[in-house]
Amino acid sequence: MGRAFEYRKARKMKRWSMMAKVFTRIGREIVIAVKENGANPETNSRLRMAIQNSKAANMPKENVERAIQKATSKDQAAYKELVYEGYGPHRIAIVVETATDNPNRTVANVRSYFTKYNGTLAVTGALDFLFDRKCYFKISAENTDVDELELALIDFGADEVFLDDEGYIMIYGDFGSFGTLQKALETQGKEVINAEFERVPTTTKTLNEDQQEEVNKLLDRLDEDDDVVNVFHNMI
Repeated sequence: MGRAFEYRKARKMKRWSMMAKVFTRIGREIVIAVKENGANPETNSRLRMAIQNSKAANMPKENVERAIQKATSKDQAAYKELVYEGYGPHRIAIVVETATDNPNRTVANVRSYFTKYNGTLAVTGALDFLFDRKCYFKISAENTDVDELELALIDFGADEVFLDDEGYIMIYGDFGSFGTLQKALETQGKEVINAEFERVPTTTKTLNEDQQEEVNKLLDRLDEDDDVVNVFHNMI
């Protein structure tokens, strides 16, 4: 198991443990996908990913259909995807991904959280060198040989293919390989349980328990904001 998996396992993401927020997150992802490339999942890979993730989260089918209908409405405001970067306490690097219909509100909120919890907001792109952008897919291991699958997917951009500690097969690749990996898995008849994008730190920083608690106060406050989609950091 590689660095990307170990980071993902260690990262604390309260948003995915709170079902209402999970549904809100997926609903916004559906709206963004439909606004970008239409309401047909057959021709919209991002929408297919969002629908796959809705199934993994046990999101009711009617919620998904409602989100798609909402996205096709002229009255539905388009969400903007904005990324904010900064340092938390003890110089922990933090990247905040948001989806918002009000950028002024979002940036003001994010800045206030950093300020309140002894962090500083940086300019866009300042922390790019500290994170690698990755995509991953989670599929069933049933009737699948991991080594054979890895060989089949290397040419489509797979970096790591392995069994996780829950018995699922995880496939990691560079951010730009998402589309080719998705098509390769579909061609092989593999059902994707979950698919996401990650920002994996190139280096990590170890803090003691008290220091971690300081950082977690900021991370938790960011996660509570409805406009925040993902929070990535390099603390372990």
